[in-house]
Amino acid sequence: MSMTTASSSGNYFQSRRARKRMSKFVIAFIMVVIGIVCLAPFWWMLSTSLKSMQEIMSFPPTKYPHSIHWSNYTHAWISGRFSRYALNTLFLSCVGVFAHVLSNTFIAYGFAKIKFPGKSFLFSLMLATMMIPGFCTLIPQYILFSKLHWVGTYLPLTIPGFFGSAFQIFMLRQFYLGIPNDLIEAAKMDGANHFYIWSRIMVPLAKPAVIVIAITTFQGAWNDFLGPLLYVNKESMFNIQIGLTAFRSAELTQWNYLMAASLIALAPVILLFFFFQRYFIEGMNISSGTKG
Repeated sequence: MSMTTASSSGNYFQSRRARKRMSKFVIAFIMVVIGIVCLAPFWWMLSTSLKSMQEIMSFPPTKYPHSIHWSNYTHAWISGRFSRYALNTLFLSCVGVFAHVLSNTFIAYGFAKIKFPGKSFLFSLMLATMMIPGFCTLIPQYILFSKLHWVGTYLPLTIPGFFGSAFQIFMLRQFYLGIPNDLIEAAKMDGANHFYIWSRIMVPLAKPAVIVIAITTFQGAWNDFLGPLLYVNKESMFNIQIGLTAFRSAELTQWNYLMAASLIALAPVILLFFFFQRYFIEGMNISSGTKG
């Protein structure tokens, strides 16, 4: 009787381990398939950027270039004036990162750690702005910036960042709430004011969340197309996304040059995420304030 029971329990655990191994294999297989599907467009872009136009137009299409043309990148970079566009985009991205990190960390600290009348109402009102589609405010914003004579400058693309972002304020506030209040009370007992606590205690502890804000802001500014399209009207002030559109028209859709220029425009964002992915994943855990 006991031997039968032991045998059945052993078979149960073996089948359980087999099911667990099978489930892991299925999950891994699904993830590999999803990864291949996601990476296929990038591979096709890379392959096309290294081909000649004759090979691109050939049928059936080739999966990889038979003859590699690295000169496509230099031709696209030089003929498309991407040096100027890249500098403009880098300027807008860096100013955007500075503005969003400064404003959002400061505002979120007030909502998380400072008591003042109407705080809950103001926080709820700020969150309500997230429900308004961005396209609904395009025309009012354009009229406002036009009245301020900001159209044709970088001011509409940089100044709004100093007034904060509702989602980023919310994320940072949640991160701040995970930081013990004992640290703030101890700092106050030592004579520290709120500005000192914010800059020397809260921001360093919230480094993962701050890095997430910096990365997402940089990515948004680097990939921004609609903003420069609306407010920038000089070719010398184009960012890299507007430059890609102008390059496509100028080159009569030379796909090898266009794909090369697109990869150049895409590379900084990919490299930024690759080097800071650990902080990005940790920062997205909005309850891990004490782990910063």
